[in-house]
Amino acid sequence: MNILVIHGPNLNLLGKREPEIYGRLTLAEINSLIKNFASSKNARTRIFQSNCEGKLIDLIQKNSGWADWLVINPAAYTHYGYAIADAISATGLAAVEVHLTDIKKREAFRRKSVIAPVCRKQICGLGVQSYLKAVDFCCSSKKPRA
Repeated sequence: MNILVIHGPNLNLLGKREPEIYGRLTLAEINSLIKNFASSKNARTRIFQSNCEGKLIDLIQKNSGWADWLVINPAAYTHYGYAIADAISATGLAAVEVHLTDIKKREAFRRKSVIAPVCRKQICGLGVQSYLKAVDFCCSSKKPRA
């Protein structure tokens, strides 16, 4: 199982950015937890972060032949990243949208996801466990493509 993990804008600031909301783990620590958990499930990962929407789209397209699943935290692009949603749809990647916080309990503008309709599942509000539950979902689901 090959899982592409993509982190969106400002997630490179985790650990420093509003730790009372996003927690104290750094992105490097979260990535290590994801890699170790995926490895324990016999899954391989490629993990990327970018603050640029075009780079996220390029990563989805470039890795779509390798990946069986996409785990994506689109961060602020959640709410208006139609081009990211189009890239997921166009590549046919099975995707899980994740968020550290519960976007449905946040500010009104954060509650709508334009990414969710092209994903098989959305997991939010569990901190780093959101990512691990997404990886577990991918590993326990039927392989989406032959």
